[in-house]
Amino acid sequence: MSLNDEVTAVQRCLDDLGRALARLEKHLGSTDLELRRVRTDAAHLRESVTLLREFHPRERPRPEPVPIPEAPYDASLWKDAEEEGLGACDRRAP
Repeated sequence: MSLNDEVTAVQRCLDDLGRALARLEKHLGSTDLELRRVRTDAAHLRESVTLLREFHPRERPRPEPVPIPEAPYDASLWKDAEEEGLGACDRRAP
């Protein structure tokens, strides 16, 4: 599944949760403190999933691979380079 499909599945589950909470509210009444807390938590989850979808809009296409030639590099590119840990060519390593 793609990321977009996963987020959509989470949103559907939150919709189901909202409907189930509405049915519970009919039985328990809207004054039940625990039910109000769960409804608030569900609303926060819904907001978080919306933010997640905005942060990761659609799956980005993979960039085209950059071909690396098999031929060796021109040695003149490294003429004045220092070797890591060894220093310049004309000096001795410690």
